[in-house]
Amino acid sequence: MSGGEVTLREITRETLGPILRLKVAPSQEGFVASNAVSIAQAHFHPETAWFRGIYAGDEPVGFVMLDIDTAKPEYGLWRLMIDERQQGKGYGRQALQQVIEHVRTLPGATELLLGVVPGEGSPGPFYQGLGFNFTGEVDHGEHVMRLAL
Repeated sequence: MSGGEVTLREITRETLGPILRLKVAPSQEGFVASNAVSIAQAHFHPETAWFRGIYAGDEPVGFVMLDIDTAKPEYGLWRLMIDERQQGKGYGRQALQQVIEHVRTLPGATELLLGVVPGEGSPGPFYQGLGFNFTGEVDHGEHVMRLAL
């Protein structure tokens, strides 16, 4: 890994521009929404959306967002993206491990759920490598994966 320690940071007025400029490879665009769409959705769901920029040292390299419902309790990985120029360096894995540790601290957390769009280049194998398993459920066209906490 190059670029320094991976950290998750709040997105501020000053850091918004660089986060919005991060993009996945064109072949991955069908698997994850843009950061602009994600941040807009987060602002319309402030009661459940938790989102952060992913940094390697001081360089923004990605974005992550959770859907947190402490009332149920239910926790889902809503978005995870690493800029196309930064993929393959371990940043996504490290960021997701930090997210998993964060979710473990939340009330009643027993699992972390996510959905993946099926198809060539789907991130399913990446998530399987971190312990997620397919549940057999399909939600809005996405195959549901679960990590027991």
